[in-house]
Amino acid sequence: MPITEIFLVRHGETEWNVQQRLQGHADSPLTDIGHQQAEALAGSLQNYDFDAIYSSDLKRAVDTADKIVSKNGGQLQEDSRIRERHFGVLQGLTTIEMAEQHPHVWQQYQSYAPDYCIPEGESAKECLQRVVQCFDELVTKHQGKRILIVTHGGILSIFLKYVLKIPLDTPRRYQLLNSSLNIFTYDKEWMLYSWGDMCHVHNVRSLDDNTNT
Repeated sequence: MPITEIFLVRHGETEWNVQQRLQGHADSPLTDIGHQQAEALAGSLQNYDFDAIYSSDLKRAVDTADKIVSKNGGQLQEDSRIRERHFGVLQGLTTIEMAEQHPHVWQQYQSYAPDYCIPEGESAKECLQRVVQCFDELVTKHQGKRILIVTHGGILSIFLKYVLKIPLDTPRRYQLLNSSLNIFTYDKEWMLYSWGDMCHVHNVRSLDDNTNT
């Protein structure tokens, strides 16, 4: 089977990233720096040929992907399956607000329990299942090609754990930077090729926070 490459990108910095609010399926616009990050990433990718470019249908991801498409050409395809995890009642809150307004939910969320379903949201395992189903479908559709997907920090985190066989309840020990480029390959099984590439944003500030997705 020919090797398929997937370039996974996290969206640019948003206003809620700066405010340290959990986004999930809620949305927040890119900041000026977020737009700069997306522009810089687009410039670094303009010489790559992609068989297809996909994005989460959330605006922060679409706005990031649009800048890449403007330099690479092609047509952007949105897919709701690569949305961020749905954080239910915690969405839009800071860590302090989560602890004050939903202390039990916050405690369970902090435990990384993969089967815990946040009220009005989804569990980490449910999120992983929809993402893996989507990615498996895409590598079959674009076998032996290179595709780009603009998604979210939480999606990158759980997919990395899946590929490296790290239990979902393991606390994160790696960065998830806005506009980072992460490359995976598929040839009978998933492999990590490179992680957290930020060479395109030498002079642009980046945030990394456990709650900023």
